[in-house]
Amino acid sequence: MSSPDAPIAHEGFYVTHFLTVADQARSKEFYVGILGGRVVKEENPCYIKLSNSWIILNSGGGPTPDKPEVVLETPQDPRRVSSFLNLRVADIWSCYHDWKAKGAEFLTEPWDNHGHELRCYMRDPDGYLIEVGQYSPLAIDRFREFLRSQEDSKDQAPGGFPRRV
Repeated sequence: MSSPDAPIAHEGFYVTHFLTVADQARSKEFYVGILGGRVVKEENPCYIKLSNSWIILNSGGGPTPDKPEVVLETPQDPRRVSSFLNLRVADIWSCYHDWKAKGAEFLTEPWDNHGHELRCYMRDPDGYLIEVGQYSPLAIDRFREFLRSQEDSKDQAPGGFPRRV
């Protein structure tokens, strides 16, 4: 199933990620030029289709009637993070080298996370943290086992007894 060009839901919903940015053009250049996104709306706010999701970039600002006590601002301390993008990739080393050559600033090279994944982190122009990760065969096998167990549990009544047909 392919996603539409813009996150306009005719039923259900889509997930987008809103980022408060200091300079929309600079951030747009990062998400399009380095990560390969496609601009759907130019500015105020800027919408970028990023693979199978969307990033919304807009300037910060003070409270509005629908968020009366909220101020939007870029990250103030890059050492403190409460949320970050997590990009799951098929080939982390290829992404690492390609994006680094285009100007992405990585904190480290990809690291093995206890055999479950390879991962590394980079920052966007405003300092937002972005994880780049590739699952290991072990992690993929665990996902498959979990999904199989979910399918098997559909065939059981509460208490683990087989459902009557």
